[in-house]
Amino acid sequence: MHTFCRPAALLALSLGTVASLPALAADELHYNQVSLRAEASQEVARDLMIVTLYTEEQNTDPAKLAAAVSTTLNKAIGQAKQVKDINLRQGSRNSYPIYDNKGGKITGWRERAELRLESADFAALSKLTGELLGDLKMGGMDFAIATATRKTSEDALLKDAVNAFKARAQLATEALGGKGYKIVNLNFNTNGYPQPYMRPQMMMKAASMDAESVTPEVEPGTSQVTMTADGVVEVLMQ
Repeated sequence: MHTFCRPAALLALSLGTVASLPALAADELHYNQVSLRAEASQEVARDLMIVTLYTEEQNTDPAKLAAAVSTTLNKAIGQAKQVKDINLRQGSRNSYPIYDNKGGKITGWRERAELRLESADFAALSKLTGELLGDLKMGGMDFAIATATRKTSEDALLKDAVNAFKARAQLATEALGGKGYKIVNLNFNTNGYPQPYMRPQMMMKAASMDAESVTPEVEPGTSQVTMTADGVVEVLMQ
């Protein structure tokens, strides 16, 4: 019985030693490697105006309610289609019951439907918004960076981020006493920080008026777009 245990133990030890060799090789791959991060940022004008308008009504007859909401919405859509360079799409539309004070009996129905308008022509969209506020209510006014503008900005930031990463890699190499470095891997990530803007006083003023058209004032501002470069470099020692 004992004569078989000793060779088995030696074999297990040998296999364990062989299995540890890839681990040692993996450790050597990370020798003198440094993880670094650099970033570049830029203020980009928010050049896309987004307006959300809505209509909300109630009725005891759900069919009549739906018809009334559709009529108001279709009128606004037809009016918006007459304006050039306005992107139009319908938002959410929901209806729900209204209960009596005891909460057990349905006394009516309320329905709300949204209309979303987008344009790079702030003047045209502001004018249209003022006209539509005669029949609709203001749900929100936001500003964003258009897709084409964001891409142009990111392309420029990519070069800046690479240069910033190289400068940091060179600084780390000098601090470690190396003679140079090579990039092992490099990843990029872009973040934008849109800050939707709304004028509450403008909304209250528009909501308090009946038929008079009100053109909302706009202040789009800018958003900070940041390109981050995360990577690993291997420092070549003297």
